[in-house]
Amino acid sequence: MRILILSTWWPEPDDNGSRLRAMAILRGLAARHELHLLAFSQGPATEVQANEIGRLCRSWQAFTRPDRLLTVRDRLGSLISPRPAAVRVRWSKPLAQAVQEAVVRWQPDVVLALQIDMAPYALLARNLPLVLEELELALILEDYQRWRGLRRLRSLLTALQHRRYVSTILPAFAAVTTVSEREAELARQIVGTQHPIITVIPNGVDSAACAAYGYRPEPDTLIYPGALSYSANFDAVNYFLGQIWPLIRARHPQARFRITGRVTAEQRAALPNGPGIEFTGYVDDIRDVISHHAVEVVPIREGGGTRLKILEALALGVPVISTSKGAEGLALIDGKHLLLADTPMDFARATSRLLNDPPLAHQLGAAGQHAVAARYDWQVIVPRLNDVLEEVAQPRKHRYDLVRA
Repeated sequence: MRILILSTWWPEPDDNGSRLRAMAILRGLAARHELHLLAFSQGPATEVQANEIGRLCRSWQAFTRPDRLLTVRDRLGSLISPRPAAVRVRWSKPLAQAVQEAVVRWQPDVVLALQIDMAPYALLARNLPLVLEELELALILEDYQRWRGLRRLRSLLTALQHRRYVSTILPAFAAVTTVSEREAELARQIVGTQHPIITVIPNGVDSAACAAYGYRPEPDTLIYPGALSYSANFDAVNYFLGQIWPLIRARHPQARFRITGRVTAEQRAALPNGPGIEFTGYVDDIRDVISHHAVEVVPIREGGGTRLKILEALALGVPVISTSKGAEGLALIDGKHLLLADTPMDFARATSRLLNDPPLAHQLGAAGQHAVAARYDWQVIVPRLNDVLEEVAQPRKHRYDLVRA
C-alpha cells in the first residue's frame, strides 16, 4: 500500500513526544508499505536531518513552518472566519502545493495526517481516504475551566470556535485516532452521528531500547522531563516547586530536583526558587538521564492526551509518582505500577516513601516496566494503526486491483 504522510513535526531528532510518535509510526509502517513524507521542520528546511527518513520513506520533503505571533486583527478575523486564527496565519502555500503534486505523482492509497495542524492540507487530497492521527481536543476545549474573568471568556470563545472548526473537518476523514478514550469521547460528541471511525491508538515506547539502560538511581534525586514552553509542563513544575518541593526538602534536605528541556530566563524567573533545584537544559539522551534518578515526578494538572514521559520512565524501570490527571488514560494501577497523589501533602509523602525505601522503588518500577512492555510497546501499538489504514484504504485498493487485472 502507498501512504502519503503529512506531519506537523519533522521526526528527527525524535527528542519530544510528537517526534517520538511520528518516528515510531514511520518505522512501523515502512516495514509493510511505501511511504511518502511531507513535513514541517522546526528550523530552516535546508538544514533538516534525514538520516533515518531516507531509509524509511520513498520520498520526503521538509517545509519551513510559517510562524508569527497573532495580531488583534487576526483574532478579530476569527469572528467571521470558520478557521481559527492560528490556522489562517500559519498556512503554507508551498506545503499545500506539494500535497497536490504528491497526490498526482504518487497516487497514494491513503493519506495519513499526523495531528490536527495537517488536517487542512489532507483535505486537498480529494477523493482519497483520509486518516487524522492523534487528534487532541481536551487542552483547548477544556482550558477555559481553569481561568476566571476576561481570561476565561477569551478561552471559552477560543474553545467554541475550535469546536466548530473540528466539526466541519472531521466528517471528511474516514478515520480518526486519539491517544485516550477521553479524547475519543470528545471527538464523538463533536461529530455526532456523522462521525468517522474513531479509534484509540495510545502513546507508546520502545521497551527493549529502554530496558537496556537499566535503573541506576542516584540517591534522593527526582526528575521532571519536559520543555517548559509547553503550558502544561510549566504549570506542573510551578505547582511542584511552589507547593510540594518545600515539603519534600523538609524531610530530605539533601534531595535534588532536576528539570530537563529547554527553558528561557523569563520562565526560570517566573518559577519559585529554592535549594536543590537544577535546570539541565536540553539533553542529548533523555533516557540515560532519567535512568539515573530515584523517582520521576509528574505533577500535571492540565492538558489532554496521555503522558509519554510516564511510559518512558516506567519502561526504564524508574518509579513514577503522578497526579491522577497526569496518568489519565493509562491502564496502570495505583500502588502496583505507579503511585498517584493529588494533594501537595500526599505527593510529598509518596515521594518520601520511595526515597526512604529503595527496594519498594525498584519493585514499583519493575512492575510498571512489565505493564508498559505488555500494553504500550510500539510493536503492539503501530499494528493497530496499520489495521485502521488498511481498512479505510481497502475499497480503493480493491478498485485498483481490478483495473490492474
